[in-house]
Amino acid sequence: MIKSPRFGRAKKAVKTIKVFLAKHMKVEDRDTRKVKVDMYLNNEVWFKGIKNPPKSVKVKAVKRDGIVYAELAEVPEHVKFLMAKDKKRHTAKAETPKHAHKAKETAEEKVETDEKEKATQEAGVKANKAANKSAKHTTAVKHEKKTQPVRKVLK
Repeated sequence: MIKSPRFGRAKKAVKTIKVFLAKHMKVEDRDTRKVKVDMYLNNEVWFKGIKNPPKSVKVKAVKRDGIVYAELAEVPEHVKFLMAKDKKRHTAKAETPKHAHKAKETAEEKVETDEKEKATQEAGVKANKAANKSAKHTTAVKHEKKTQPVRKVLK
C-alpha cells in the first residue's frame, strides 16, 4: 500500500481503488468521479475502521456508458445476508401502495366514503366539545381542610 498516516488509511484505500480502476478500465482523462464504488465494497474496506483497512480486496469492475462500477468479487457470508436484507426491503417498498384498492373505486363510491369520513369526524368533534364542557363545570377534586403537621417534639 502507498504510505499514508494511520488515521487516513481507509480513505486512501478507497481513493487508490478508484485511481487503479480509472487507469486500467481506460476512463476518459482518468477521472475518478466516473468510478463508482459499491456500498458493500466501501463497507468492506471500512469494516475494521479508518486505521486498519484490509490488505487486499478482490474487485469486479464493469464499464457502462463510460462509468465504471466496482463491486466485491468474492462476497463474504455476512455481506450476502445484508444484500438480501436490503433487496427485500427495497422490493417491499416498491410493490404496491397501501391504498391501491381505493384507486379502483368508482366516483360514486368515493363520494360515499368521503361523506362517511366527514360525518365521523364531525361526530367526534361534537363528542369532544360536550365532554370538555362537562369537565369544565365540574370539579373532580375535593379540597380537604389543610392542617398543620403534628410535631411530637413540642408536645
